[in-house]
Amino acid sequence: MGFRVRTVRDLGEYRAALGSIGHYFGWIPSEEDAERFARLLPLERMHAVVEDGEIVAGAGVFPFELTIPGGRVPCAGVTVVGVLPSHRRRGLLRRLMEAQLAEMQARGEPVAALWASEETIYGRFGYGLASLTLMLQAERRAGLRATLPPREGRVRLIGQEEALATLPPLYERVRRSTPGFLSRSREWWELRLLDDRPERRRGAGPLNRAVVELDGRPAGYALYRIAQEGSGLDWRKTVRVVEALGVDARATREAWRFLFEIDWTDRVEYWHLPVDHPLLLLSGRLNLLRGTVADALWVRLVDVPAALAARAGRAAGRATIEVVSDPLVPGNVGAWTVEDGGVRRSRRRPDVRLSVQALGSAYLGAFSVHALAAAELAEEGARGGLDRGDALLRSTVAPWCPEIF
Repeated sequence: MGFRVRTVRDLGEYRAALGSIGHYFGWIPSEEDAERFARLLPLERMHAVVEDGEIVAGAGVFPFELTIPGGRVPCAGVTVVGVLPSHRRRGLLRRLMEAQLAEMQARGEPVAALWASEETIYGRFGYGLASLTLMLQAERRAGLRATLPPREGRVRLIGQEEALATLPPLYERVRRSTPGFLSRSREWWELRLLDDRPERRRGAGPLNRAVVELDGRPAGYALYRIAQEGSGLDWRKTVRVVEALGVDARATREAWRFLFEIDWTDRVEYWHLPVDHPLLLLSGRLNLLRGTVADALWVRLVDVPAALAARAGRAAGRATIEVVSDPLVPGNVGAWTVEDGGVRRSRRRPDVRLSVQALGSAYLGAFSVHALAAAELAEEGARGGLDRGDALLRSTVAPWCPEIF
């Protein structure tokens, strides 16, 4: 009978598609699990591979809006991608990727993004590493440097309902200007960020919600849990930060001051800082932050001219980018000139030549065109072309996606 790729038809098929990735985590989605997940990822965005009436693979898409340097674009957040081990090496992942891309094109989503479970997988489907994350396992005594201003404002621990009312507007203020941030619905806050069911705690205590107030108004927040291990002289407590941010430098400083000054704790852990976060300079002892850099968002330009047009408003002068290859969308291949806020297919000599994967790596500004050229992922096509490419694609801040999806 062969394989058929289609969207799921009901909640039962939805559960089975989720189970394709759940298999690798020892997770069999319950009906309640599927109902909760469907509030964030609708059934029509879940693809499945069907063989003889059985679902053997699945892949879904969260409908997001992604902040990019200078604006925001509709973005397909690819997630829960899995093929059962009994059906590996049969091309099913490629077929899922093709089906997703066709739907993204039909919906007018010029960009797709994902967190890669294995960083070697998605390049062959056109995704490029587009941001990095700084993971901290800091000793509490790293603290903030002594020369900082004294404590300002106040920090309050708040309940769930106040958090739902207070935190999303603060996140939105930061999202407007931070490449890599994704839109969040109220359901996303309820079912993801502020969900405190026991299975979400991973051995730690309940979720704590702290709001930073400056000049009498909310200006930042920290979500965290406290985990403990050992006993007696080996008893250690860790502040596991779920998310922490401030709308400005003062609020950011006070949020992190609060986290490092929680009594009876030994470490502060956080997995989702940008590589240029102020904490690196706020800390009094950088080496005690114990930072590790890892891959974060991977980006795929589904519609190259539309994606470049979203960035064209920040372009200085004119730049011509030649996409020399795209493994799944041949229409993206060719030269594209960005000028006067628009994009057109061009016969001009390109300033930069690169693959769609490399263009994805440059799109949020994590990697300059010069850096891509140094890694032999791009080449200059005309004198000064790398500079013109950088003028188009640079970002003044490192992209930051504060949550795995």
